[in-house]
Amino acid sequence: MLCAILAVMKSAERSVYFMQGFRHGIPICLGYLSVSFAFGIFTINHGFAVWQTVLISMVNVTSAGQLAGVPIIAASLPFVEMALSQFIINLRYALMSVSLSQKLDPSVRLIDRFIIAFMNTDEVFAVASGQKGNVNSWYMFGLISMPYIGWALGTALGALAGNILPQILTNALGIAIYGMFIAIIIPPAKKSRAVAGVVCTASFMSIAFKFVPLLKNITGGFVIIICAVVSSAVFALAAPVKENAEVKDE
Repeated sequence: MLCAILAVMKSAERSVYFMQGFRHGIPICLGYLSVSFAFGIFTINHGFAVWQTVLISMVNVTSAGQLAGVPIIAASLPFVEMALSQFIINLRYALMSVSLSQKLDPSVRLIDRFIIAFMNTDEVFAVASGQKGNVNSWYMFGLISMPYIGWALGTALGALAGNILPQILTNALGIAIYGMFIAIIIPPAKKSRAVAGVVCTASFMSIAFKFVPLLKNITGGFVIIICAVVSSAVFALAAPVKENAEVKDE
């Protein structure tokens, strides 16, 4: 009898943690709906079927990586370009996962860590890291549930809209995803000259690869890799983050 009571209490405690994370994930879900909707239209405009578009978002929850990967797939570029571009673009997730692992409760199992890592996006990482004390697996499962649904659902809606709406309208809506990335980079660029320098350098390099005769023959995947690595390396050397600039908790 005592064992049954303890099991019920434990189950109720898990439900509380799950629902807390679930509530915290709702705002992320709403934000993902609009972004993934734009991605769905963007992908349909590159000739993908609806099911292919939705599948991409269900197995890859990374907006920048997906946006870079779609043109590479559409152009049938070599796998090495896809692998290198995704490695560079998504490297930050490895760093975030290492950091988040220090926040997880010791009771979180290895299999749970793999599941959490799959949905450890920028926003999920920020919310989980902002919680007081350690977070357990049930809180994290609740936190990642709604964002995953929002990302997949928004992609499906965008893909379906891309097949229904007039071409002129889908082309216009497809630009929305670029607006999202501009909205992401402008605030930190206004606060940091180094970030602004990286953005400007990568932008000018991308323009050069588009119009300079000797450079425009380089395929899109390698252009992304070169622009990201070179601009980041230049400003990592020119304007490194100083230790005393880190946030102090003491």
